Amino acid sequence: MTTFSAVVTTGIYCRPGCGAKPLAENVRTFELAAEAEAAGFRACLRCRPYRVAGPVGADAPELVCRAVQMIIAGALDTGTEAGLGERLAVSPRHLRRLFNDHLGVTPDQLARSRRAHFARRLLDDSDLTVADVAFASGFGSLRQFNRDMKLVFRASPVELRNRRRRADRLAADGGLAMRLPFAPPLDWDTLAAYLDDHAVPGVESVRDGVYRRTISLDGEAGVIEVERGGDDHLLLRAHLPFWEGLIHVVDRVGTMFGVDTDTRPARAALAGDAVVGPLLEARPGLRVPGAWGMFEVAVEAVLSQYSARPRVRRQLAALVTAAGKPVPGLDDGLTHLFPAASVLATADLTGAGLPPTTARTLRAFAEAVAADETLLDAGPSLTDFVTALTGVPGLGESTAHQIALRRGYPDAFPGADRTLCTALLDNGILDDSVALAVRWQPWRAFAASHLVAAGVPVQVA
Repeated sequence: MTTFSAVVTTGIYCRPGCGAKPLAENVRTFELAAEAEAAGFRACLRCRPYRVAGPVGADAPELVCRAVQMIIAGALDTGTEAGLGERLAVSPRHLRRLFNDHLGVTPDQLARSRRAHFARRLLDDSDLTVADVAFASGFGSLRQFNRDMKLVFRASPVELRNRRRRADRLAADGGLAMRLPFAPPLDWDTLAAYLDDHAVPGVESVRDGVYRRTISLDGEAGVIEVERGGDDHLLLRAHLPFWEGLIHVVDRVGTMFGVDTDTRPARAALAGDAVVGPLLEARPGLRVPGAWGMFEVAVEAVLSQYSARPRVRRQLAALVTAAGKPVPGLDDGLTHLFPAASVLATADLTGAGLPPTTARTLRAFAEAVAADETLLDAGPSLTDFVTALTGVPGLGESTAHQIALRRGYPDAFPGADRTLCTALLDNGILDDSVALAVRWQPWRAFAASHLVAAGVPVQVA
């Protein structure tokens, strides 16, 4: 996790690696930039800590982690701490106490810091107007935007725009370009290859190291493109119908590519394992792949429960053609938006060439998601998440774990997944994979991702 250093004599906080060298007795450390700001410190103009990625609340209790994820999704953009507490079934006072104890900030302070830091990045990287930056960053009004930017950065948005460095501005051939910073290393090639293998025809593509896909924003179509931008950042180009709520688009893309993931605890726990340890050395930057849309990932997992990858790709292509919303005028094979659960729940699946058993399970799953949109949310524990999914007729436990892995549960392990089983068998591992994986808890998703990506033999001690 990133640790920020704050100097009490200057009132400034810095990220690791900053050239400033204060006396040790004058330094306080904080795990969150928002925590340093809540204590009265302002961001360093030299190292610009608002440009650093990092996980939030990774070691906090489950309820705090759920609240953080809801804040990231925009729960406090227009809502209140009282409303957030009600959704979590706790009082606002208790929620603030938990946040102060584990994160050093209140929920409102965390939300304000996130919006302000994102806005500062837009002021640096883009040529969006100040008003567009405000609404793209989740602020409800220009008055709120100006007030919060002055609280966090001690300057107005216009003053901050005027301070940006010449090299900050990103020129894009259409759309809006943004940096997605990460803590190196990040194995982009392996991640892009995985996404290419799992790409939904007509919706996603990977070509020349660039990942592209269609997305839906309030029913309107957009396109995002992601590629390796440098040693410490990915480059996102967004072609969107409007900029309002851009912060949440960027958050979803960041989660998909694991830019905020701290892999050090998993690596430390698994480094000495006879099976996984050598794989960590071979791919030190590998991260568990996330997802833009959990419903489409879940549909692929359901289809993969019955069929091998080539047939699943044909089935996905048929589903997209039959039920997806067309998006004309795009290149790289992007033609449609992925159909929503409510659409697939009532669509005629016979034209997609699905076997009857597959069609029944898929329809039951689509109906379940359409009836309860929280079914694929990351709120409950892994056990609760898997139990809820396996309540759908025909949906197996390994399939539920495959969905949970892409959802971000670190201990998910799809033991019956074809790709994983093949990787184990090809390398002479004949044991029950789920029993074998007990020793990798609570980082089984990390272990599974390395096994699937492995291209060299591994041996069991």
